[in-house]
Amino acid sequence: MPQAVTHILIVIILLSIFRDYFVKNKKAFPLHYVLIGGIAGILPDLDVAVYYIMSFLGYTINEIHRRFSHNIFLVILLVILGLLTYSVKNSKLGKHHLKLRNLFFVIAFGIFIHLLLDWLIVGTIMPFYPFSTMAFGLNLIKLVPLAWQNSFLPALDAVLLVLWLIYLELKHRIIDFI
Repeated sequence: MPQAVTHILIVIILLSIFRDYFVKNKKAFPLHYVLIGGIAGILPDLDVAVYYIMSFLGYTINEIHRRFSHNIFLVILLVILGLLTYSVKNSKLGKHHLKLRNLFFVIAFGIFIHLLLDWLIVGTIMPFYPFSTMAFGLNLIKLVPLAWQNSFLPALDAVLLVLWLIYLELKHRIIDFI
């Protein structure tokens, strides 16, 4: 599975690009959504914490990880909730006036990107679990030379972080904040 930083950074990068190049009114899509989406990118792996508890009852990581939290149903539910709250008046939350519908959409996006990364890079997911145990995955890590496979995912984290920082400097001049 891609490492936590990859799950978070890919979502942050994609949402940042969306915000910077497609959103005309930046106040309508504040950076808080980017942060929330990035955090949502790691949510499916909370099942690892469940495994730590369930392991005392004899469950293995394979019986817990990528089962309940790695299916498409939560993404669909969040999109439906976003659509249902689309026209709700006064659905702004907190002092930053975040819209409930946008929260549902960015959380759904973060979780979807997590599933996509797991499907693409390492292993398989069961997108229709518990209704089907059919597993899908491209497992692209197998294309990386065997000698590199143990270091590839941490290196990917590092490259993504550096590229994101370069993007921030070029687009937003982060040096001004130091």
